[in-house]
Amino acid sequence: MVRPKKFLGQHFLKDQNIALKIVDSLKLDGSKQVVVEIGPGTGVLTQYLIKNSDLAVSLIEIDRESVAYLKEHFPSLSNKIIEGDFLEMDLAAMFTNNYLVIGNFPYNISSQIFFRILEQRNQVPQVVCMLQKEVADRIAEKEGSKTYGILSVLLQAYYNIEYLFKVPPGVFHPPPKVMSAVIRLTRNDRATLDCDERLFQRVVKQAFQNRRKTLRNALKPLNLEASISEMPLLNNRAEQLSVEQFIHLTKLIEAAGERVC
Repeated sequence: MVRPKKFLGQHFLKDQNIALKIVDSLKLDGSKQVVVEIGPGTGVLTQYLIKNSDLAVSLIEIDRESVAYLKEHFPSLSNKIIEGDFLEMDLAAMFTNNYLVIGNFPYNISSQIFFRILEQRNQVPQVVCMLQKEVADRIAEKEGSKTYGILSVLLQAYYNIEYLFKVPPGVFHPPPKVMSAVIRLTRNDRATLDCDERLFQRVVKQAFQNRRKTLRNALKPLNLEASISEMPLLNNRAEQLSVEQFIHLTKLIEAAGERVC
């Protein structure tokens, strides 16, 4: 038996129907594709992934007890079980071609996982994951909502987000104190943002760090010139701007030669 560990945020899914539904949420194109499962735990998703002959499965697991369990129960994957921290790995070196991502993401690091996926976005065309419902809501939300935030903008800039279904606490061991949800991210057609992408991330993060303020005040640390700060667009708060408007604002700042501190 593998004991769920609180410090790793482990809540093992025990409902087989939901596990199969999550795996079936991957949209496959009929070719041989690599899929990387993050945090497989006891392999509740893995057992269904390996049944699909079109998938070449790799597992990334930080828990030694889970790694030992997976090697015993999935011997065909013994050389594809990678023990370590997904957040610290050199993913570009490990996976040189495109790969899909799937997993029941630990609630306590789900945002960090998405930031790593963003770094690898040109190699990750699709993500299917279960995470805390509150985070799923935030990622899928559009502008104008109080839950719309940094992850919403950064992920929607590169991915189409689909909110698939909710999952109740009772199907986990131990049951979490919150609802969960499954979402699917599919890489969009935007190869680049047509602006400085690092500056774009800085603008988005700075804007939402002071989300109750107007953008004019929230972006003061960027030392905006008067030609930018006096724009009517900056009368809005961060949650009111669409992804396209954030890109447009970044292009204006970049064109004005703003100095980012």
